[in-house]
Amino acid sequence: MASWTKLTLALAWRGIRNPRVASALTRVGWRFRKRGWYRTPPFLPLPSREYLRWRMYTAYGSEDFVPPADDVIRYARWAVRRP
Repeated sequence: MASWTKLTLALAWRGIRNPRVASALTRVGWRFRKRGWYRTPPFLPLPSREYLRWRMYTAYGSEDFVPPADDVIRYARWAVRRP
């Protein structure tokens, strides 16, 4: 079973190896941040847990699913591409 920590490490490694991937992941990550993230600890621009669970349910059919790194990178590249 995959974990969010493993996914984060895999994405960080892929970002280190490829600056374009790092840029796409950073831009998409910023879009997903929780509103008012700077007002509550841990003061990091992370998405809300409820939002992530909803996204996983609509994309994979399970709220507890952890997506493969390739899917996240594919989505990030698609989300930031220019028309």
